[in-house]
Amino acid sequence: MAGAPGSATRLIEGFLDMLAAERGAAQNTLDAYRGDLADYAGFLAARKIDPAKAVADDVRGWLADLDARGLQAASAARKLSSVRQFHKFLYTEGRAAGDPTSIIRGPRLGRPLPKVLSVAEVDRLLTVAAEGVDDESRPYGERLRAIRTTCLLEVLYATGLRVSELVSLPLSAARSRDPLLMIRGKGGRERLVPLSGPAKTAIAAYRGLLESRHPAAAEGPWLFPADSDSGHLTRQAFARDLKTVAGAAGVGADRVSPHVLRHAFASHLLQNGADLRVVQELLGHADLSTTQIYTHVLDERLKAMVRDLHPMNDPD
Repeated sequence: MAGAPGSATRLIEGFLDMLAAERGAAQNTLDAYRGDLADYAGFLAARKIDPAKAVADDVRGWLADLDARGLQAASAARKLSSVRQFHKFLYTEGRAAGDPTSIIRGPRLGRPLPKVLSVAEVDRLLTVAAEGVDDESRPYGERLRAIRTTCLLEVLYATGLRVSELVSLPLSAARSRDPLLMIRGKGGRERLVPLSGPAKTAIAAYRGLLESRHPAAAEGPWLFPADSDSGHLTRQAFARDLKTVAGAAGVGADRVSPHVLRHAFASHLLQNGADLRVVQELLGHADLSTTQIYTHVLDERLKAMVRDLHPMNDPD
């Protein structure tokens, strides 16, 4: 192992063996740990420090060295996570007297703002996706894919569902007359989300076309059946179709993903006056702090309100 003396290599390999045996870590995971720990061990070796005898200042020195090398905070945090687990292993196995990382604070990570599409851009995506879906001269498979993508977009923008929740919607979602869907999200938590008129119309059109050719598949348990291990459309397949639509709509494919549409749902609600806690409930966030990433939208709305309504504000 480059940069690491024999004793450090043995400790690291022992740690990796534990990860493979007790946690079932995949080879690419082991390789990532090995690279992170080789970097750390190399830093210690240059200072003639045994990893089993390293102290907190040694770890801080390594973090400072990462920063000096221009490593981004997110990458340094990942490497530190590997080192934390390594030292915890050494301590619990009795190979070190203590864990020097227990008092180390990680690099400060700035939380990135979500990518947000404008209302006009979402409208353009929906318009392009729906082009030609009523053209009966188109090949059936091509038409079905287009109408399915339109349906997925309409439902996603109407509900703000996670993509995993969207593609695994049950067939009952198409048959319900209720304007609200019951969703079982992360941690088994249930929530109600609204289903708009356009979304219901899109579901009816998609299911009508599907049932006209594949009545057996249409009677399965899923709203979006597919030939996959799960029996329903995969997240990856929807993401690919969405990027194709984005390209045709003139919206950069790198700016569009199912999760970006979820962001658009939340941001556009807030722009139009929705309460942050209502948006939290609709998104299925357990903690309001998760939803607060959207407060930049509220900030802009408040700035505009002061600019437009404050009596002392100079309109010029």
